[in-house]
Amino acid sequence: MFQKTIDLTGKNVAITGAGGVLCSGFAKALAAVGARVALLDLNTQKAEEYAADIRAEGGFAKAFYANVLDKASLEDCYNQVVSELGGVDILINGAGGNHPLATTAKEYYEAGDLDKEDLTTFFTLPAESIRKVFDINFTGILLTTQVFAKGMAEKGGSIINVSSMNAFRPLTKIPAYSAAKAAVSNFTQWLAVHFADVGIRVNAIAPGFFSTNQNKALLYDANGELTPRSHKILSHTPMNRFGETDDLTGTLYWLADDAFSGFVTGIVVPVDGGFSAYSGV
Repeated sequence: MFQKTIDLTGKNVAITGAGGVLCSGFAKALAAVGARVALLDLNTQKAEEYAADIRAEGGFAKAFYANVLDKASLEDCYNQVVSELGGVDILINGAGGNHPLATTAKEYYEAGDLDKEDLTTFFTLPAESIRKVFDINFTGILLTTQVFAKGMAEKGGSIINVSSMNAFRPLTKIPAYSAAKAAVSNFTQWLAVHFADVGIRVNAIAPGFFSTNQNKALLYDANGELTPRSHKILSHTPMNRFGETDDLTGTLYWLADDAFSGFVTGIVVPVDGGFSAYSGV
């Protein structure tokens, strides 16, 4: 009978977006099973706070500045990570997010909306804001992988991208974010095929609705009560709750550890409480 516990001792992990709630949770979870973790973020102060928490628990963690849209910044960061950790075995591309100006004011377009000057419709979404959303969610993953996967090409490794349930079922009001995450899922499959011969596995986790700092205003009002959009989300989530960071840990461990998922590549795993499976009736 196969029996094994998760043990990533000796593995070096680089995580982008590690100053955020979900990816800092990834860092803590991986450090808890022996991995040496590099927390990459624009906000190095926040990343260092999480790294300090990990070190206080006896783990190995260091924070590094990285701009995922600046290849020179990524190259510099990679060199620092290699110098400090000795290499990268697992890359988690977690940096991403939406932009308020790439969001429509209403879920449905109605006749006459174009005449309302103060209303953001699909027709008035700024191209620059749409590009920003695509860049942070897709281009950032491509550039980071170009830089950090070079070392893996010589020895193999695991890349885990953070997609979204939006990639399966686009949400209203956020067309750019939904489309960008669909691109992440497609790119995950492309990379899995491209790197198959050199032993690099590429997969993605697609979280459903999790309560984070970034979407707090979307899910809760000023009084801390659920917004109408939250009620709609939960009514379409069979498990009837928002996800918590720990809900992603099992999937993360599985995809990161070759002993458990060594023959798994090119997949996108929804962790969404059943949202993507529910038809609404």
